[in-house]
Amino acid sequence: MNKITSLTVPYTSQRPKLGVITQGSLGKGITMRLDASHSVEQLKAGKFMVVEGVQYDFFTMITDVSLEAANPNILLNPPDISDLLLRQVMMGHATYVTVALKPLLMTPNGRHPDLGNLDTSRVKTIPSHFSMVSEAQAEDIARIFGHEANLDENHKQRFFHIGAPLDMDEIPVCIDLDRLVERSNAVFGKTGTGKTFLTRLLICGTLKSDKAVNLIFDMHSEYGMSARQEGKSASFVKGLRELFPGKVAIFSLDPESTRKRNNGINPDYEVFLYADQVEPEDILPLQNTLNLTQTAAESTYLLRNKLGKSWLMYLLRSDSEEELNELAKDCGANFQSVAALKRKLEQVCGLGFFKRESGSGKTDVIEELLDNILKNRSVVLEFGRYDSLKAYMFVANIITRRLRAAYEQKTNAYLSSRKDEDKPPQLMITIEEAHKFLQPGIASETPFGVIAREMRKYFVSLLIVDQRPSAIDDEVLSQIGTKIVAQLNDEKDLNAALVGTSDASGLRQVLASLDSKQQALVMGHAVPMPVVLKTRSYDENFYAAMRIEKKETTDIRKQMKDLF
Repeated sequence: MNKITSLTVPYTSQRPKLGVITQGSLGKGITMRLDASHSVEQLKAGKFMVVEGVQYDFFTMITDVSLEAANPNILLNPPDISDLLLRQVMMGHATYVTVALKPLLMTPNGRHPDLGNLDTSRVKTIPSHFSMVSEAQAEDIARIFGHEANLDENHKQRFFHIGAPLDMDEIPVCIDLDRLVERSNAVFGKTGTGKTFLTRLLICGTLKSDKAVNLIFDMHSEYGMSARQEGKSASFVKGLRELFPGKVAIFSLDPESTRKRNNGINPDYEVFLYADQVEPEDILPLQNTLNLTQTAAESTYLLRNKLGKSWLMYLLRSDSEEELNELAKDCGANFQSVAALKRKLEQVCGLGFFKRESGSGKTDVIEELLDNILKNRSVVLEFGRYDSLKAYMFVANIITRRLRAAYEQKTNAYLSSRKDEDKPPQLMITIEEAHKFLQPGIASETPFGVIAREMRKYFVSLLIVDQRPSAIDDEVLSQIGTKIVAQLNDEKDLNAALVGTSDASGLRQVLASLDSKQQALVMGHAVPMPVVLKTRSYDENFYAAMRIEKKETTDIRKQMKDLF
């Protein structure tokens, strides 16, 4: 009897009560009845709630809100809008509000462990009838998501603040950087939702903590130095080089543009690509962008097999119809296909950064780029005026293919020697317009597709930035570890963003309710449960936080330990 009694006495809570659980199931979620003293308008889809069971606290998310009536006849004759007294009498009894909650995590209640030792688990049961429900408090958020004051075993920052729960602006929500960098990740959202700012936040977290070195293919020159803030014509925000001057190098395909935008400051490296650096695998993803036929694209392999690394030089130098016909015959290719291939490739091979001769004996900028990365210096590759999609894809494919090969070689050497000095730094490659590289049919052939599927074991991951997740290959989507999803409107994109996510139907409703600015759903490997955030502002306060000293970090950590 005593044992049974002890199990029915709930933990005494200090949280303010919003309502109680009335029904539900493990598979479909649970339902809260809102207390009459609280307004339904304070409840929003995606809000973080805590249900206090007998033994466990259940951390849940609001997925739906409903208006109910004890008797349907009441709704046939609603009180007049001026009859405030009658409406108040009916509220909570004849009429009431129910809230659908999705349990995501459970933890023993009445315990507040150290933030670096989170005692949580996936939900395997549900709370009993009439369990109390309340809004999550600051300590609840810290127990689940960690805090920046917590360091890893090497005394480096492990958690990074990326935003706050809805209507809880002062409470930081963190992602686990160790888990973030070990898998490929994605930032999804329609145009204008702030994908670039979200991406900058994640990259800043890895730079500040030294968890990863980054390669950013900066199509619109928005990451390296200062860039215009969207929607504010006279407002500019700081770039990664300004926040982390010793950790970021600027490589530019258009150094003149870089100098003009940055008050005469030169990039660290001027980038040239040479014809003998190009392989057929670099051309395949351009098939749709350049409007190449399948036969024309496949001709690149025939040319490469016959002519070796110089295949593109021979093709570009064949100016007459006779020369092209002879080249096609020698390689066993169709003349029309070879001629079409040359015409299409002229669109990218005629750009100022591309040299039609061999790079032999000249400075190999790709080697310089790799050397910076291996020395833990992140690289922003600016495109300047060459910001067309075909130029972006062409350059990104060439560089990433060689980086992937180099990382495979470095990793194999490390696995052989098992010496820490041979271990390559964790690399995160950021690409925009990712669906162009990862669309079905070509994703398995591109270096980015290979990285998404196979390169985790070689210390390389992707950060995919895109507004059309539905155009990305399903196999690649299934490999994404952490997703930060801003507002999406297209049905197909909403479904694609939730590929591989449990309870996609409930989260879909949350996604559909996001505002167009500074709100996102974060889910996956780097967070213990999905959470809707007001994302952290990229402003002067953020810049100051990136410059925080070690002593300040230690003081904050001590304060958090005292709190718990």
